[in-house]
Amino acid sequence: MLGVNTPALPASLRRTNQRTVVSLLWRLGCASRADLAKAGGISQPTAGKIISELLHHGILSEVGSGHDSPTRAGGRPPQNGGAPRLGRPGQMLRLDNRRTRFLAVELGVTDTSLSALPVGVELRDQWARRFPTPSSPEAWKREFARVASELVTGPLWGILISVPGIVDETQGKVLFSPNLHWLERTSLPELAGAQLKAPVLLVQEIRALALGHLSADPEGDDFFLVDFGQGVGGAMVIDGQLYSHPTPLSGEFGHTPVANNLRRCGCGAVGCLETLVSERGLLESFSRAHGRPVQSMDQLMGEIAARGMEPWLLDTLNATAQVISGALNVLGLHRVVVTGLLTQLPAFAFDHLADQIQRGAMWARFGQVTCQSAPRRRAAGLVAVGLDRLVFPDGENSRRGVAALQRARRPKKRLAKKTA
Repeated sequence: MLGVNTPALPASLRRTNQRTVVSLLWRLGCASRADLAKAGGISQPTAGKIISELLHHGILSEVGSGHDSPTRAGGRPPQNGGAPRLGRPGQMLRLDNRRTRFLAVELGVTDTSLSALPVGVELRDQWARRFPTPSSPEAWKREFARVASELVTGPLWGILISVPGIVDETQGKVLFSPNLHWLERTSLPELAGAQLKAPVLLVQEIRALALGHLSADPEGDDFFLVDFGQGVGGAMVIDGQLYSHPTPLSGEFGHTPVANNLRRCGCGAVGCLETLVSERGLLESFSRAHGRPVQSMDQLMGEIAARGMEPWLLDTLNATAQVISGALNVLGLHRVVVTGLLTQLPAFAFDHLADQIQRGAMWARFGQVTCQSAPRRRAAGLVAVGLDRLVFPDGENSRRGVAALQRARRPKKRLAKKTA
C-alpha cells in the first residue's frame, strides 16, 4: 500500500497504524510525532516510519514547530487543558491542505454540489459549485462534466459521490432511490469516471455524514446520527466504527411507519416518518394546518418562531422523538446527533424534541441521554472514505489506490511553445 513496503511491519498492521495517525490528526488538527505516537499507542520508531510514508505521499505536511502552530480550520489544538508545554517543541504535523486530492460530489434530490478537496478538508461543508439535479443520467453527465472541468486541473486520487437511497457501496450501485429513480438504472461510476479518469466511490449520503461527524468529534465514539432534508436517514457509530451490514438496507430510519399517518411515501409505502418530517412533509403539514402554503424552509421557520408550538408541530416532533427513542432502545445508544433541517428549529421546538427523546429512551432511567444539533460534514466524511478505501485499501481496492497515487505523483508533461 502507498507503493512502499516496510519489512518490519506486516501490511495490515501498517495500514492500521496509518489510519490511526490520520484519524488522530482529523480530530486534533495539529500534533507532533511524539504526541501522535503516545495518543495512538504506537512506538516512536514505528510512528516515525509511518509518518515518513504519509509525508512522502503528500497525505501529511509539516507546519513548523512551536507551541502555537495553527490547527486546520475546524480542527482542535492538542488537548492539554490549555497549560503551556515545557521544553523544546517538536515539529508539528497536519493533514495536507494545499493540494487537491479528491473531487467530492453531493448528489441530492434537487441539487448536485461539488468541491475539489485536499486531505485536510474543512470540517463544515463548503461546496464550490452547484447545479440543479437533472431527471436523466445523460443530462447529469453533461452538467457534471462541465462543472468538474472548472474545478479539477490535475490528477485525482478519486471521485467521491454521496448518494441518497439504498446503495451497494462495494459494487458501486444504487439499488433503490425513492426520489431519484433514474439512479437505479445507470452506473454513476461510469458517468463520472469517464470524464476524469479516476477511481469512483459511491457512499450512502447519511453514512458520509456520520463519518464526517466522527472525524470532527473527539467524544464521538458512540452515537446515532439522524439527518433531515429532502429525505430522512440514520446511521450508527459504535465503538468509533460506522456500523455496516452485509446488506445495504440498514439505516433506513425515515421509512419507519408512524401510527395514524396516511401519507404515501416515495418508497411506495404509506405512513413513513419521512412523509412528516422531510422538507416536503413539514411544508405540507403547515399548509394543511393553515390552509395556505409556505414557499421555503426559511419562511416556515419564521412562522414557527412567531406562532410557537402549534398542534401540527407538536404531533410531528412527538412522532419523530418516538421513532428516535425506539431506535436508541434497540441499539443500546444514548447519544443522538441531529443534522439538517431540524437544526434550524427555534430553541423551544428543538428542546421539546430532545426532551421527548429523553422520556422515551430506556437509558434515561440509568444515565443521561443527550440530543445535540450539529452542522453537516458530508464532504469530510467523503474524504474519510476516500482515504480508507483508496489510500489505505484492503483487498481488491489496493491496486486502484496505488495506481491513483502514482498518477497523482507523476510529473505533468510540458507542452513546447509554438513559435510563429
